[in-house]
Amino acid sequence: MLMQTLRSCAREIGEVVGEYRGRGLSGLRPTQYHLDLATDAVAVRVLTGAGYRVVSEESGVSGYGDVTIVVDPIDGSTNCDRGVPFFATSLAVLHGDELVAGLVANLATGEIFESEVGSGAWRDGERVHSSDAREISHAIVSFSGTPSRHLGWAQARAMGAASLEICLVADGSLDAYAVAQQSTLHPWDYLAGLLILREAGGAAADYRADALEVTDDVGRRPVFAASDALLASLLDQGPL
Repeated sequence: MLMQTLRSCAREIGEVVGEYRGRGLSGLRPTQYHLDLATDAVAVRVLTGAGYRVVSEESGVSGYGDVTIVVDPIDGSTNCDRGVPFFATSLAVLHGDELVAGLVANLATGEIFESEVGSGAWRDGERVHSSDAREISHAIVSFSGTPSRHLGWAQARAMGAASLEICLVADGSLDAYAVAQQSTLHPWDYLAGLLILREAGGAAADYRADALEVTDDVGRRPVFAASDALLASLLDQGPL
């Protein structure tokens, strides 16, 4: 029932995106688009209607209950509004303080990444695993922000939707994803991807050793990697 609700939420969000793409910024908050407001209304309606407490990037806390769903209705809003086909709905489920499920739907392609704790990580019904990359010199990495220095990675990307980029580490397309310079992520950006990555065999931590499993509106500087060894290598370098 839970995962069906998450899939239904993502599907309904996808159905309204086309109507609002290209309308630009809402003017109510920096970097907030009209499509953010429209899709947030869908998410809050569906999730609170199913009996869940909701924490949304766009509207804060709604509803009540022991189970909280942390949602970014459109992760990669600029991509979406400008027509770059890389944006997603991110839904993370916490029971109390425990992260128990996550779903990230690539709204540009229809691809769905999902997991429940202990069940492995899945992409469109096929189980996925992180790569076996252990050394930065062999790694393809992606960043939020622009790195201040080169750590010797093989190739780098910056694609503008954290939840999807974390899922690409989970399925082995990328080897690592991290914030750079003064960039930060918030829980709605990464929580769903965090569980999916862990269930795919990957590893994650914060550069400052801050807790990642939080629902408050706080900035974090996480790094997500295909292996414990690659994670340790990136953390040893310090924030980029």
